[in-house]
Amino acid sequence: MRLPAALLLAAQILATRADAATLAAHHAVYKLALDPTKEEGVLAASGTMVYDVLDTCTAWTTSQHLVIQLTNKDGKDIRMVSDYATLESKDGDHLDFHTRELTDGAVTQQLDGTAALDHSGGKGQADFTSPQKSTALLPIGTLFPMAHTAAIIDAAEAGKKFLSVPLFDGTGADGAEDTFVTIESWKPPTAQKWPGLSALPYGRVHIAFFDRTTASETPNYEIGMQYFTNGVADLMVMDFGEFSLDGELDQFELRPPAKCPTER
Repeated sequence: MRLPAALLLAAQILATRADAATLAAHHAVYKLALDPTKEEGVLAASGTMVYDVLDTCTAWTTSQHLVIQLTNKDGKDIRMVSDYATLESKDGDHLDFHTRELTDGAVTQQLDGTAALDHSGGKGQADFTSPQKSTALLPIGTLFPMAHTAAIIDAAEAGKKFLSVPLFDGTGADGAEDTFVTIESWKPPTAQKWPGLSALPYGRVHIAFFDRTTASETPNYEIGMQYFTNGVADLMVMDFGEFSLDGELDQFELRPPAKCPTER
């Protein structure tokens, strides 16, 4: 089973354009529990996801460590671990990516490489260095993960209900995926468990990911999130097809803005 690193859209960060969402670097830990409304493929499942974002002035670095423990219908216990790291330029035209997935300690997927666009939302190419050297062309309209998240927040703030754009995040060797985003609600600030989120508008979004190489109308996977305008999600639902996990923010820390050299 592929563990989609694109689920990190719930926490990806970008601050690139004057009209882009103003988002914040942060540390977040999510507790994951089996969604009782969709458990056809497993008897039990739980996990944790640790997500960190750092501002390097010219780029954002992200790292995710995802652990899922599940018991399948045959009663077999399975442990899946996914590590994912990126460096994305703040202008959205360059991405370094590293993905490593293990099932019961055995590596099931490893992808490393770089990708470049002629501009954020333009066309480009991904160059993979492992497990073997290969390339994939990226279509016009492609966004990298953090730019994708910023686009969702901007659309929500503008009152839009839908967004459809290609995404390349470095978790699959086939290149970009199609994403269809539904903005289900957008609300004014209200008191929250985490003080750093209480002053921010927020709402629920749903993202479906589709393989561009097939004509299937069924998404490969889906994510539901409650986003805030700083790019943080405090709730999420990750639908893996056979089962679904509910995620809730368990630890949270906003990081101070980077002290970057002043341009002259």
